[in-house]
Amino acid sequence: MAEGESVALLGPNGAGKSTFVGLLTRDIHPMHREEPPVRFRGMSRPLLEDVKMAIGYVSSSMQSQISVHLPAADVAAGGLFGSLGVPKRFTVTSEQRARVMEVMEQLGIADLADRDITTLSSGQARRVLIARAMVHNPSALIFDEPCTGLDPQGMFYVRKTMRQLAQLGCAVVLVTHYLEDIIPEINRVVLMKDAHIIADGSKEQLLSSKNMSALFGIPANVVQRAGYYSLMADY
Repeated sequence: MAEGESVALLGPNGAGKSTFVGLLTRDIHPMHREEPPVRFRGMSRPLLEDVKMAIGYVSSSMQSQISVHLPAADVAAGGLFGSLGVPKRFTVTSEQRARVMEVMEQLGIADLADRDITTLSSGQARRVLIARAMVHNPSALIFDEPCTGLDPQGMFYVRKTMRQLAQLGCAVVLVTHYLEDIIPEINRVVLMKDAHIIADGSKEQLLSSKNMSALFGIPANVVQRAGYYSLMADY
């Protein structure tokens, strides 16, 4: 993937998408090969700090990990420290707090800053997690199944937020099994199945009924409208 490039990684559950993302974020370390299988900005052994500073990460599974009562702003501020919330040994400076509020304002959720994170809707909490991923100003944001578990309103705002970020020049790496998640600003699609990349190209080339039927193992019909794609099973 080129610097600044937005990509969607599409495939069924168990295809290896999240493992692929773990290799990018270095939460999973690749096995040794004579030719390094994963490079970060040309380096086979980058510093973990450099990787974490360059990449913001949002996952639907992170939401279930929040089980304590914290203001939404504190959850967002946790992105400065690599945690969900501010660790007790750290103090958020006025400059850092201003950055948190700047990002929440940008995402249209500044009014949620003082709200208890456990009282927010799933869609609101998901956008707080996006703010958390943005506070350290990464050059790329990884969205791992960002709309899982959301109602239509939550999906709308998460997808709208992805569009805003892409339009501002932030690279978006989207991991999903829903064609509807692929925003118009993402043109490149990588198809994964059974731990292999089976295709890599543009949406126009790959998001066809034939390809989606083969990818998901069902008779499928793909519809395109206003830059968005939808998959409907052909029962």
